Amino acid sequence: MNRTDRLYALVEELRAVAPRPRSARWLAEKFEVSSRTIERDLSALQHSGVPIWAEPGRTGGYCLDPAHTLAPLGFTVDEALAVMISLGTLVTSPFRDAAMSALHKVVAVTDGRRLSETAELASRIHLLGEHRSNEAPQELADALRTGQVLQIVYIDRNGIATSRSVEPMGFVGKGSDWYLIAWCRLRDSLRAFRGDRITEAKSLGERPPRRPLRVEDLGIVQGKLRMVGPGEKSS
Repeated sequence: MNRTDRLYALVEELRAVAPRPRSARWLAEKFEVSSRTIERDLSALQHSGVPIWAEPGRTGGYCLDPAHTLAPLGFTVDEALAVMISLGTLVTSPFRDAAMSALHKVVAVTDGRRLSETAELASRIHLLGEHRSNEAPQELADALRTGQVLQIVYIDRNGIATSRSVEPMGFVGKGSDWYLIAWCRLRDSLRAFRGDRITEAKSLGERPPRRPLRVEDLGIVQGKLRMVGPGEKSS
């Protein structure tokens, strides 16, 4: 069993017996790994937002907090697989941490039989990407939510770095690349900044009125833009 499958299985095991605890030793024997490995796995799940807590004492162990545990979700296998694939495509996006946290939470409340079948199918699906890192600073996702101005250092296609103050307006994803769409105060116009070329980003704490973002203003000449979420449209 690989680590990803074990993380899913750990959550399901704790969910099945909640609020009763399972010791690290008991879990280690079940999954045929060391107690230290189990403790690292549980720590990773906790940091991703899964509501696991430790109960001290000789009969204690790790519990999935029943006060924060939903009933099993009624996803079909196809629906659960679609969610897993969708969240997996965000691994190079500014929303990667939130996507992985959301995935762990979905796993925590998904029916065990469906989850097992979904995990097996997901193991047969792979995403083809480039060798270069496409990860963008986490501050980009935070800025879109808060509406705060960012001070960024951007490397253009010629390798020249510039410092700019920008007002985040949205994102455009293309393959494994993600572009921050923002009003650039240096150029006094709308600009698209490729995420992996933004080497630094920090909030200035300023929250100006949010500018409208119209598809026609983006000047896309190749391909079609598609909105995400309910009622998505193409243009």
